[in-house]
Amino acid sequence: MKITVFPTVEEMSSAVAETAAEILRTAIREKGRAAFIAATGASQFGFLQHLTAAPGIAWERITMFHLDEYLGMPADHPGSFRRYLRERLTGKVPLGAVHFIAGDAPDLAAEIRRLNATLAETPVDAAFVGIGENGHLAFNDPPADFTTEMPFIVVPLDEACRRQQMGEGWFKTLDDVPRLAISMSIKQILKAANILCTVPDRRKATAVQACLEGEVSPLFPASILRTHPRCHLFLDPGSASLLSPSTRGA
Repeated sequence: MKITVFPTVEEMSSAVAETAAEILRTAIREKGRAAFIAATGASQFGFLQHLTAAPGIAWERITMFHLDEYLGMPADHPGSFRRYLRERLTGKVPLGAVHFIAGDAPDLAAEIRRLNATLAETPVDAAFVGIGENGHLAFNDPPADFTTEMPFIVVPLDEACRRQQMGEGWFKTLDDVPRLAISMSIKQILKAANILCTVPDRRKATAVQACLEGEVSPLFPASILRTHPRCHLFLDPGSASLLSPSTRGA
């Protein structure tokens, strides 16, 4: 894992976008196509703003997969991740294919089968992810399932995760936050050729420290990123504030 700490969130976001854009350009140049996994949440705001403005990306040759979505959530709800991505990504660039998770699909099993089949046919060049305040990766809250081979799974959301969603302003009360979600699994995320993990903010510092300096464990789901051969973790001074000097310089 490569770890880089940037002086400001703006510099961090710009650097992640520059790295992501080059991965996509290279994939298109070498294979004629590219595919990536998109995360949501406050950590991705600046990154997506810079990425959608990056020059020289043939967006029409790119496929986007959606990382996670609340179960039963309408696509137009303010907390919906489909709405988030439409407003910040898919509505700004002409992607060749977009595979959203329909969390409110009338036949949930059929929706998961559709997602799994589509993803199985498409090599993923990059996963753009973050780390939750509880150490989650996507909506794989602790203790996460490190063993399932299913690309998408239904997962329960713990209280820490739900409080984070409320704290970021997506919901008015804790009771408004759904208790279940569809999430890409840990093993599926790790199949991406590159993983770019963006983690700003002091409120993420405890999770970052646990995931980087503790054991690789389902109790700290994002710790599994340390096993990926091409994972780059982007931090700001706040999120890196509890790391030892040796970890920060890794």
